Amino acid sequence: MAHTPMTDVLIVGAGPVGLSAAAELRRHGASCRLVDRLPARLPYAKAVGIQPRTLEIWDRMGLARTVIETAVPLRGQLIYVNGTEQARIELMLPPEVPYRFAALPQYETERILEEHLAALGTVIERGTELLSFTQDGDGAARGGGSAGGVTSLLRTPSGGEEELRTRYLIGCDGAHSTVRKGLGLSYEGGAFAEEYMLADVVSDWDLPEGYGLRSMHQGVDGSTDDVLVCIPLPGRGRYRMSMLVPPELSAQPAGGPAGGSAGGPGAGDGVLHGLEGGRVPELSHIQAVVDRLAPAPATVSGMRWSSVFRISHRIVDRYGDGRVFVAGDAAHIHPPTGAQGMNTGIQDACNLAWKLALALRGAGGPHLLASYDAERRPVGEEVVGRTVRHATQGIDKEPDDLRTVLLREAQLLVGYRDGPLAGTPFGPEDAPQPGERAPDCSGLTLPLAAYPARLLDVLRGRAGHVVLLYGDDGAALAEAAEQARAAGPALAEVAEEGRAEGGAEGGSADGATGPRTVVVLAREAALDASAGLPAPVPGYRDAAGEFARLYGADGPTGFLVRPDGYLGARFPLSGTAAALSGYVALLSTP
Repeated sequence: MAHTPMTDVLIVGAGPVGLSAAAELRRHGASCRLVDRLPARLPYAKAVGIQPRTLEIWDRMGLARTVIETAVPLRGQLIYVNGTEQARIELMLPPEVPYRFAALPQYETERILEEHLAALGTVIERGTELLSFTQDGDGAARGGGSAGGVTSLLRTPSGGEEELRTRYLIGCDGAHSTVRKGLGLSYEGGAFAEEYMLADVVSDWDLPEGYGLRSMHQGVDGSTDDVLVCIPLPGRGRYRMSMLVPPELSAQPAGGPAGGSAGGPGAGDGVLHGLEGGRVPELSHIQAVVDRLAPAPATVSGMRWSSVFRISHRIVDRYGDGRVFVAGDAAHIHPPTGAQGMNTGIQDACNLAWKLALALRGAGGPHLLASYDAERRPVGEEVVGRTVRHATQGIDKEPDDLRTVLLREAQLLVGYRDGPLAGTPFGPEDAPQPGERAPDCSGLTLPLAAYPARLLDVLRGRAGHVVLLYGDDGAALAEAAEQARAAGPALAEVAEEGRAEGGAEGGSADGATGPRTVVVLAREAALDASAGLPAPVPGYRDAAGEFARLYGADGPTGFLVRPDGYLGARFPLSGTAAALSGYVALLSTP
């Protein structure tokens, strides 16, 4: 049996969630290994919706441009009942939101993430399966310290076994997760009785470009007995279609419902979710449903793949135990309504990665790692409940106005204001507060640039926390910037090679001892107000007044932006040192 040196984190499962976790860990300076039992990426367009909030996170990672050059926009949805158009939902968001709804096949999402991760020096170890794991040491119970670790047993592509020692383990290994089972986490919920077909095909209808379709047949009692859902994909006339399975294609064997997915690990574990084994739908099966439910005659062709799948709704009782965590489908599964699953999982991964990176540097205590469950499990519970409700009742039954519904579907309303890392509110009650999303804004100018920048442009590529200081008094801004630099290494960016847990203090790649600091000059400030800022603190001017408006900055105010794009603190400019010290103390609570 082979033995390898200590690695920071082992990630099991190289889908979009595992790839995102690995990319974020590498960006924050942690070492990791990413293993997947499959020998190659699957060519399936399973998860296809990309939410605006995910694009914001990918922007911070430097990925958004590649995605939006590859994906297609989702402009709206047409809803038909018994052949008559009942609604046309326009997927409109406020103008200050930088990205719109998009569609991209999961295999393309994985390709982009895989190439991004390879550029960071980490490749997927394919054909490698996690067999078992154990965690040990006091650190296992407390979630920190250098004494503990995780020992994992892997089966390699050659059939041999490798024992791997890591500080932490993340299970991104899907609905039948080996990691979840190894932790003994409960996975409560249920399954939908219906079976569905998925297919990636071309249709020659003349639906408006960028619009999805939901067409249903309802009986006299109002119940739906036939449904066709189509999401546009890149390529002329190409759609991911889903529909009910005809009896002859049912994946249920004679003895009862199928368990597990297509012969993968966990088959027979009672979790009925994902692609099933059995007969594969043919083009004629898809055409028959289109003939019944399409709003106009259409012919389907060019089928790339098809499958039968099942839907369950489940969530774990906790998102981790000691040094082992779960994310994505390993933690929560639910109907695909609204394209929430993959996006929720990616945001799980990004929430966890920066916290693990800080813990590995000795800069975060058990309170920090426990905040992963405290922040993300309520989000998972809400998503599971909402998608089940939408699948059974329809999104049009939501009591909120359409603007709120779309912001929620875009995952722009996710926040942690009641979480354990949210500091004391400051400023106007309706302004963004600690734990809430840090909004983007435009109209930031620099003397050397002939074009305005967005806040996302300023944050892009910066791995750690960023302090934003707003005001019009150059001397006060310079003093606050000096205080921010003294906040300590806990909030600094880290060099690419990272830091060993409990080892030397981290620092930023540019040698700064504190977090990256950016000054935003009020619209009315004199042009030379930033002249006294300490190097290398940049000074942008809020030329359009958008920063002040969207952040509710009605006076000199400071903001700490977490690595995942949420506010960690909001404070008066004169209280910069105290606010950042308080936040650092919160992260390192024993």
